[in-house]
Amino acid sequence: MGNFYLANEYWFAAVQLALAMLGMGATLTVEDFRKILDQPRSLAIGTGAQLLLVPMVAFLFIALSRAEPGVLAGLALLAAIPGGTVSNIFTYLARGSASLSISITGLTTVASLVTTPLILGLLIRDYMPDTFVMPAGRIAFEIMLFLLLPLLAGMLTLRQFPDMAPALSKWCIRASLFIILLIVIGASAAGRLDMDAFGGSNALLVILFTLALVAMSTAVPYFANCPRGDLTAIQIEVAIRNTNLGLLINASLFPARPGEPNLLGDMVLFTLLLYGGLQLLVGAGLIWFHRRQQTA
Repeated sequence: MGNFYLANEYWFAAVQLALAMLGMGATLTVEDFRKILDQPRSLAIGTGAQLLLVPMVAFLFIALSRAEPGVLAGLALLAAIPGGTVSNIFTYLARGSASLSISITGLTTVASLVTTPLILGLLIRDYMPDTFVMPAGRIAFEIMLFLLLPLLAGMLTLRQFPDMAPALSKWCIRASLFIILLIVIGASAAGRLDMDAFGGSNALLVILFTLALVAMSTAVPYFANCPRGDLTAIQIEVAIRNTNLGLLINASLFPARPGEPNLLGDMVLFTLLLYGGLQLLVGAGLIWFHRRQQTA
């Protein structure tokens, strides 16, 4: 299993991302994007937090820590990717503004074609080997191929076959989660997920980064006097990252090959998966908190 996963890691990551975005697209309509015009202030705050403040938080962590380059690259990658399907679901469950969450996700997802390679390049260029060149064009192409096109295909399915779209969305998202489980199993079997090698200090850094994003995403809309539903949407949208996309970019930038050690890629992968687990805990906590606040 380990060698098979290493030989096909890129396609594991690509297929799970495409399925996740196809499933997300099957829940969206053009009208969802038109709602952007109905709440421009909250949209600007949420988008600004995603594209400007999250990279600034990551920059501070990267600049002030002495972590392994792979961990720093993992934090940079988390900062460079937008929100995803899970943030929309969590916002709905937390009784936040689902339309705002969808609008921010849609806008930052489209923008990621440009912003992801740009932010990633700015944050990690000083921590990569001298021979490393950021393949911005390839990253943009992969985002278009495995993220934007499946998203549009899902939206088209909803438009043309509205009765079929809910089932398509449900099974695509389930299949994506199953492939992520296979990624964890395959990476573990190949020795890529070694907690002892990752280290407790690096794990603590990822935990603190997670908490910093939650704190920032809470403070910004609060002091901007956003309505409660909008605050909830912005908070969850910023804290819950599209780690599906992160897995693809990691497999593209730092590919693993059987018999060849890849400490940098292993550290990035562990960082992404650790954050992915932490954000599920954070999301569950935010859902509980906001639902309790509304019933108090």
